[in-house]
Amino acid sequence: MTETTAPTTIGLHHLSLTVTDLEHSLEWYKRVFRAEQVDYTFHHLHRESTGYGILLVLPESGLVIGLHTNTGNQHEGFLEARTGLDHVSFQVGRRADLAAWMSWLDELGIEHTPIRDEKEPFVYSTVVFRDPDNIQLEFVAVG
Repeated sequence: MTETTAPTTIGLHHLSLTVTDLEHSLEWYKRVFRAEQVDYTFHHLHRESTGYGILLVLPESGLVIGLHTNTGNQHEGFLEARTGLDHVSFQVGRRADLAAWMSWLDELGIEHTPIRDEKEPFVYSTVVFRDPDNIQLEFVAVG
């Protein structure tokens, strides 16, 4: 059997989150990330009758965040102990950027952790906070 090289990726294009209150989450994500809403609503592929999503773009990175509403959503809060998503981490340039994000979150009245510095499995620092559905989000500076 010959060994082949695995294909590569060049980055993260988008992430999609199902939320309980689409309008509230749209406003929250636009405010926190200064995201721009795309003038386009899309239905779930092969499940068109169950809901739809709206896209936001983070201007600095080009990362796309899809926020979805779904008829099967029973409005329970997010819990990372369930199978699926654990958390989402947004990389920043350096540790000092974490302090700037903490100030911004403070200005918006969003609770967050202090900067936490770690050395294992590599050197990094994080600030953790949660969205309106309790989805854990973090900013991370590596190095």
